[in-house]
Amino acid sequence: MSNTETHPTESVCGADVDGPPPPGIEILTPRDVPLGGPRAMRVRRTLPQRARTLIGAWCFADHYGPDDVAESGGMNVPPHPHTGLQTVSWLFSGEIEHRDSLGSHAFVRPGELNLMTGGYGISHSEVSTPATRVLHGAQLWVALPEEHRHTARDFQHHVPAPVALDGGEARVFLGTLAGDTSPVRTFTPLLGAEIVLEPGAAVTLDVDPGFEHGVLVDSGDVRLAGTALKPAELGYAPPGHASLTLANAGEEPARLLLLGGPPFQEEIVMWWNFIGRSHDDIVQAREDWTTGTRFGEVHGYDGASLPAPELPNAPLKPRRRMR
Repeated sequence: MSNTETHPTESVCGADVDGPPPPGIEILTPRDVPLGGPRAMRVRRTLPQRARTLIGAWCFADHYGPDDVAESGGMNVPPHPHTGLQTVSWLFSGEIEHRDSLGSHAFVRPGELNLMTGGYGISHSEVSTPATRVLHGAQLWVALPEEHRHTARDFQHHVPAPVALDGGEARVFLGTLAGDTSPVRTFTPLLGAEIVLEPGAAVTLDVDPGFEHGVLVDSGDVRLAGTALKPAELGYAPPGHASLTLANAGEEPARLLLLGGPPFQEEIVMWWNFIGRSHDDIVQAREDWTTGTRFGEVHGYDGASLPAPELPNAPLKPRRRMR
């Protein structure tokens, strides 16, 4: 899925530079972002933001729906480019048809992972299918480290089996949790899992103490280490936790995504659908998309490709994360 904002924010993201993170849980509140015209989807974005730009290599998190497709028009994102990242598509309801310039033609369905590697350059389209009545899910990006930033384009699909927890259930789509390990390849250590908690349940999970973690709440009254989180909020836990306790204080099941990874030490530049290391990287990627080179073609989409927005007049300047 694209960041289809017509005036995307240009920003520099990187590891903390103002000392160690605080010991407690941070709450990152989402901002509402319209992706295009009057009937375009609206998403709730928690990453990146000024207070925190990455959690491990996770650098972008949009939460959307549940949207009645008859009212919203659903998802129809024309072919568009990506560089320097992997996209992680995860649905709670609905179905999305994926096509890319690698030749992949696949569907995103609830409980199934689609992971696309942009690397040096890929283009793709995402369209909700006619059978979709309610569209609801999350779109996540992972920054590639410099060593693999120009890796070949790739596409992986995985259906994680549910893992029973004492008071819930997990689906581990990336990394290792609760005795289950995803076979999907990533370029930095990562954790990605959907967790459903039964009403009143509290689950303590062993995690890697070298990871920082984020809990993106989809629904329910969730507590992370005793800190209350509302739907669409993202709770951040710094490295040093050997376990995390997730609780559902409500009378209905709660659902969340647990993300994690070691702090990403490289500075990255994000603009539109590109991740680079400098302003010049972004300028070159935009030119290559505009001139029709580097990213390949998406076959089977009925319509024109998405044009790149205009770049800002001033070159970007590094921006430190506020503490």
